[in-house]
Amino acid sequence: MEPSVGALLLGEVLPRILTIAAAIAIGVAFANLLVAFGAIQYIAALSKPLTGPANLPDEVGSAILTTAASTTAGYGMLAEYRDSGLLDDRATLVAVTINTFFGFVQHIFTFYAPVLIPILGLKVGVLYVSMRAGISLAITATGVLAGALLLSSRNVTPGAMSDGDSDTETPGGDSSPTREKLLDAGRSGLEKTWEILPRLAIVYTLVVVGTTYYDLESLTGGAADPLAALTGLPSAAVPVIVVYAFDTTSGALTIAPLIEDGVFTARTAVATMLIGGIVSFTVSTFKRSIPFQYGIWGAEFGTKVIIVNTSLKVLWIAIAVTLLLAF
Repeated sequence: MEPSVGALLLGEVLPRILTIAAAIAIGVAFANLLVAFGAIQYIAALSKPLTGPANLPDEVGSAILTTAASTTAGYGMLAEYRDSGLLDDRATLVAVTINTFFGFVQHIFTFYAPVLIPILGLKVGVLYVSMRAGISLAITATGVLAGALLLSSRNVTPGAMSDGDSDTETPGGDSSPTREKLLDAGRSGLEKTWEILPRLAIVYTLVVVGTTYYDLESLTGGAADPLAALTGLPSAAVPVIVVYAFDTTSGALTIAPLIEDGVFTARTAVATMLIGGIVSFTVSTFKRSIPFQYGIWGAEFGTKVIIVNTSLKVLWIAIAVTLLLAF
């Protein structure tokens, strides 16, 4: 029996919206604090190898490194940079692309190492995580190259995040400038969250209700068959791809005994899961990407981000699968 709309809103939509809203508020406030207290110059030293060649300002480095801890917070910082005029649309797309590897890093510690590798076994698990890491790194490198070729000083406004004031401490040691910076950062985080929250709530509600009462598997399950046939994988790959497309953990649990029985080698198992990742984009775009990206950026720019992200992921996964099966 399908849950009621009220149960969906309280059990799934509301917790997710509150979690994202909190991460955005923290990320935007953090970005403003880094600027206000001059911490950008120290963070820039760590991220300069990425932001420098990509023709991005130093502030973007803070968002890139923050993404390793929280993807939502990192995206929230980039949204603040775009809204302030620090980055135009093209520069923002480059920054989002560079973020990819750092968004992957956090999942190594929260999912891949503690959950997926134990299910798949050390050999297959490490190979799969290594391939995913390589794909993410290749996408990040693509972003750096795109920035080097496509960005110039016309795409960024370095002083946009600064209000132009130079707060100084009074001779008596008055701490009001610091207090004001903290309050301003907090206000900016709340304002940005309040701006995003309505559309985030609307889109998430529509997506969750739609995916609950309509069967997406009938729309995507058929995509697994030609993909498996094209790559010459075992016939058992088809159900694994379908399951993996809807839930990574369930897909891993499905293929694990088949690996032990010799139906899949390490390479064909990893290739099957990567193809499952391609098929899963159909589902994840509806369930996660659209509500998240539209909530952060709005429909127009959010669509551009989804297209760029998905296109690069499909391209590099396809290249990885080809190399994996060829050698």
